[in-house]
Amino acid sequence: MPSWSLRRRSRVAERSDGQQLALYAGELADVIEASLAGWVRRSVQRRCRDAGVAADDALDRATVTAGDRCRDEFAPEVRALLMADIDEQTTTPLSLLRAAVRYPTEVLAAAGVAPVERDEFARRAFPADIYALAPANFADVDEQLAEPGLVWGAAKAHVHLTRRRDEGLR
Repeated sequence: MPSWSLRRRSRVAERSDGQQLALYAGELADVIEASLAGWVRRSVQRRCRDAGVAADDALDRATVTAGDRCRDEFAPEVRALLMADIDEQTTTPLSLLRAAVRYPTEVLAAAGVAPVERDEFARRAFPADIYALAPANFADVDEQLAEPGLVWGAAKAHVHLTRRRDEGLR
């Protein structure tokens, strides 16, 4: 199967920079939405395994519920951000994903999993992330997010620089 970028090249050849950015933003939003529930599940499973907490039916149900809630509540927020004009974006999709740690955190805390040791920077930067789940990059959520996240980021930077240049600011 061709890579993500190869499948889309022919579709974007005739679009303006802004249209291409919107396409990339929509595709990134789609992959984020498809990834959120699995990320919550993997996060809970990894921390439970690290803590020696055995999964049971109740924990599995709570994890599935938290993953579904994360997807249902965060995907529209991420999509709205990505589809907004770049000059209106006051945060990043990765920042939103970092805030989504509350979903696996709730499950882990209810299961009695002890918080993990974190360095001073992590405690200061992400005080609610007591299980060190905050993604450093898109691939930390899901490997499938790496390429569309990179492409979207590059397209956004290109549109931003072009606008500033057109305004005489660069």
